[in-house]
Amino acid sequence: MTLNQLRAFVEAERLGSFTAAAQAMDIAQASASELVRRLETELDAELFLRGSRTLTLTAAGAELLPYAQESVAAADSGTRAVRSLGSLGGGTATFGVLRNADYYLLADLVRMFHARYPAVRVRLVGQNSAETALAVAQGRIEAGLVVLPIDDDELAVTPLLRDEVFYVSASAERTSAPVSIETFARAPLVLYDAHYGWKDPTRRQLAERAQLAGVRVDPLIELEHVEAALKLAAAGVGDTIASRAVISGPSFPAGLRTAPFAEPLYDTIALVRRRGRPLSRATRELARLAEDTLRELGGGLRA
Repeated sequence: MTLNQLRAFVEAERLGSFTAAAQAMDIAQASASELVRRLETELDAELFLRGSRTLTLTAAGAELLPYAQESVAAADSGTRAVRSLGSLGGGTATFGVLRNADYYLLADLVRMFHARYPAVRVRLVGQNSAETALAVAQGRIEAGLVVLPIDDDELAVTPLLRDEVFYVSASAERTSAPVSIETFARAPLVLYDAHYGWKDPTRRQLAERAQLAGVRVDPLIELEHVEAALKLAAAGVGDTIASRAVISGPSFPAGLRTAPFAEPLYDTIALVRRRGRPLSRATRELARLAEDTLRELGGGLRA
């Protein structure tokens, strides 16, 4: 069983004919058909039902397909990684970033990377940490930054920075002392990351604390962005939460007050990558810059 045989099989299934597979592989049509025939001989099983205008997988073909696809994808990734070792004169760096990346100076990350490697394309995907972790595990993103905790099956996790999360309110009374989880659960809450809800890592920590205390957290309002939650909090609609990086930012509304949680709450930012899978040179360099940026920032965020 050779890589070319598997590639011919995968392309024939994807495109529906040996002719199209041969064109995709830049070989003769007879060669693509012969590669698959040899694979069938080796496996002692027919992989396609022939005779119709479009190739159809047999049961044996359907069983082999995901393994063949994974093998071809791994070989292609390895080729790209080796070819990128010599220099960063091209290619694409694909990286997942935090929803609130700007508060951690990660916008400067792109500027620094581009200044050093102007020929490399950069693809930054900003989303909730739960989705970033899943995308890295599934191979849709090479690596990314997340807030812990996440589901880390198949992932290598490197913690980089710990940022304290505070209770935020326009009320002097409700921020006069550290906030217990019981007090938090009784408050009129405006929480962000509505789409992911309690899958969001910060909210997940709060839900676990509430469960242990025998209380339930039911937000008054849920929306997507921390900035919108802060505006509503400043207007006295309800209270929210924010990390020290957000509170220290220039757009934090005047008039808002903060209080720590009685049991301090932290966002731990970590670098994740798929375990056992090498990064392309471009993404590896982007990840290194991100790690350096966050480690340097971490000293300034400590109380």
